[in-house]
Amino acid sequence: IEVTLQLRYSQITVHPPIGKHKKYPPLSLTVIHAWERGKPEGRKPICWKLLTDLPVEGLESAIEKVEWYSQRWKIETFHKILKSGCRAEDAKLRTAERLTNLIAVFCIIAWRVFWLTMINRTNPKTSADSVFTETEIAILNHISGDSEQPPPKNIAHYLIVVAKLGGYLARKSDGPPGNTVIWRGLSRLTDIHFGVEIGRGFG
Repeated sequence: IEVTLQLRYSQITVHPPIGKHKKYPPLSLTVIHAWERGKPEGRKPICWKLLTDLPVEGLESAIEKVEWYSQRWKIETFHKILKSGCRAEDAKLRTAERLTNLIAVFCIIAWRVFWLTMINRTNPKTSADSVFTETEIAILNHISGDSEQPPPKNIAHYLIVVAKLGGYLARKSDGPPGNTVIWRGLSRLTDIHFGVEIGRGFG
């Protein structure tokens, strides 16, 4: 979705509270005011007032800061997956090295969950082969009852199956699958995949 914004920016100086002037120097900030042109249907227009201590030397620099801020929702969602899905904060590891290795793995998992959620919304016709392994596709075909009749080879089809594993109802009134149901669905898919591999070992 493309949104047209108008920008205005100005520099201000913020002084520390009385009694703390010797400890904290004045802070030079730029106020960037960005608001959406026109009146969109079904929602209020975007209106941001951003404060930054980064240098803003012109309109191009101000636009850069607004573009950075526009990524905030994605960053917060990624952190939510790390905390709520991967439960990174519940780790009981005692050394920084072990915790760093664990978080590195969690970042890969969280990235996959977030990327799958967003690519399904922005480019649902992406080939499923670029997202899921051959075994995962076979499992999803079997779960959805499409093992005999070849289903569409796009990500939209398979991500709905994954989301259903995570509790997604796929009703006509439902929006696209979110990060939570995708996370739960991928967790179940991983367990099923593990079971398939064990079964092959005993076959």
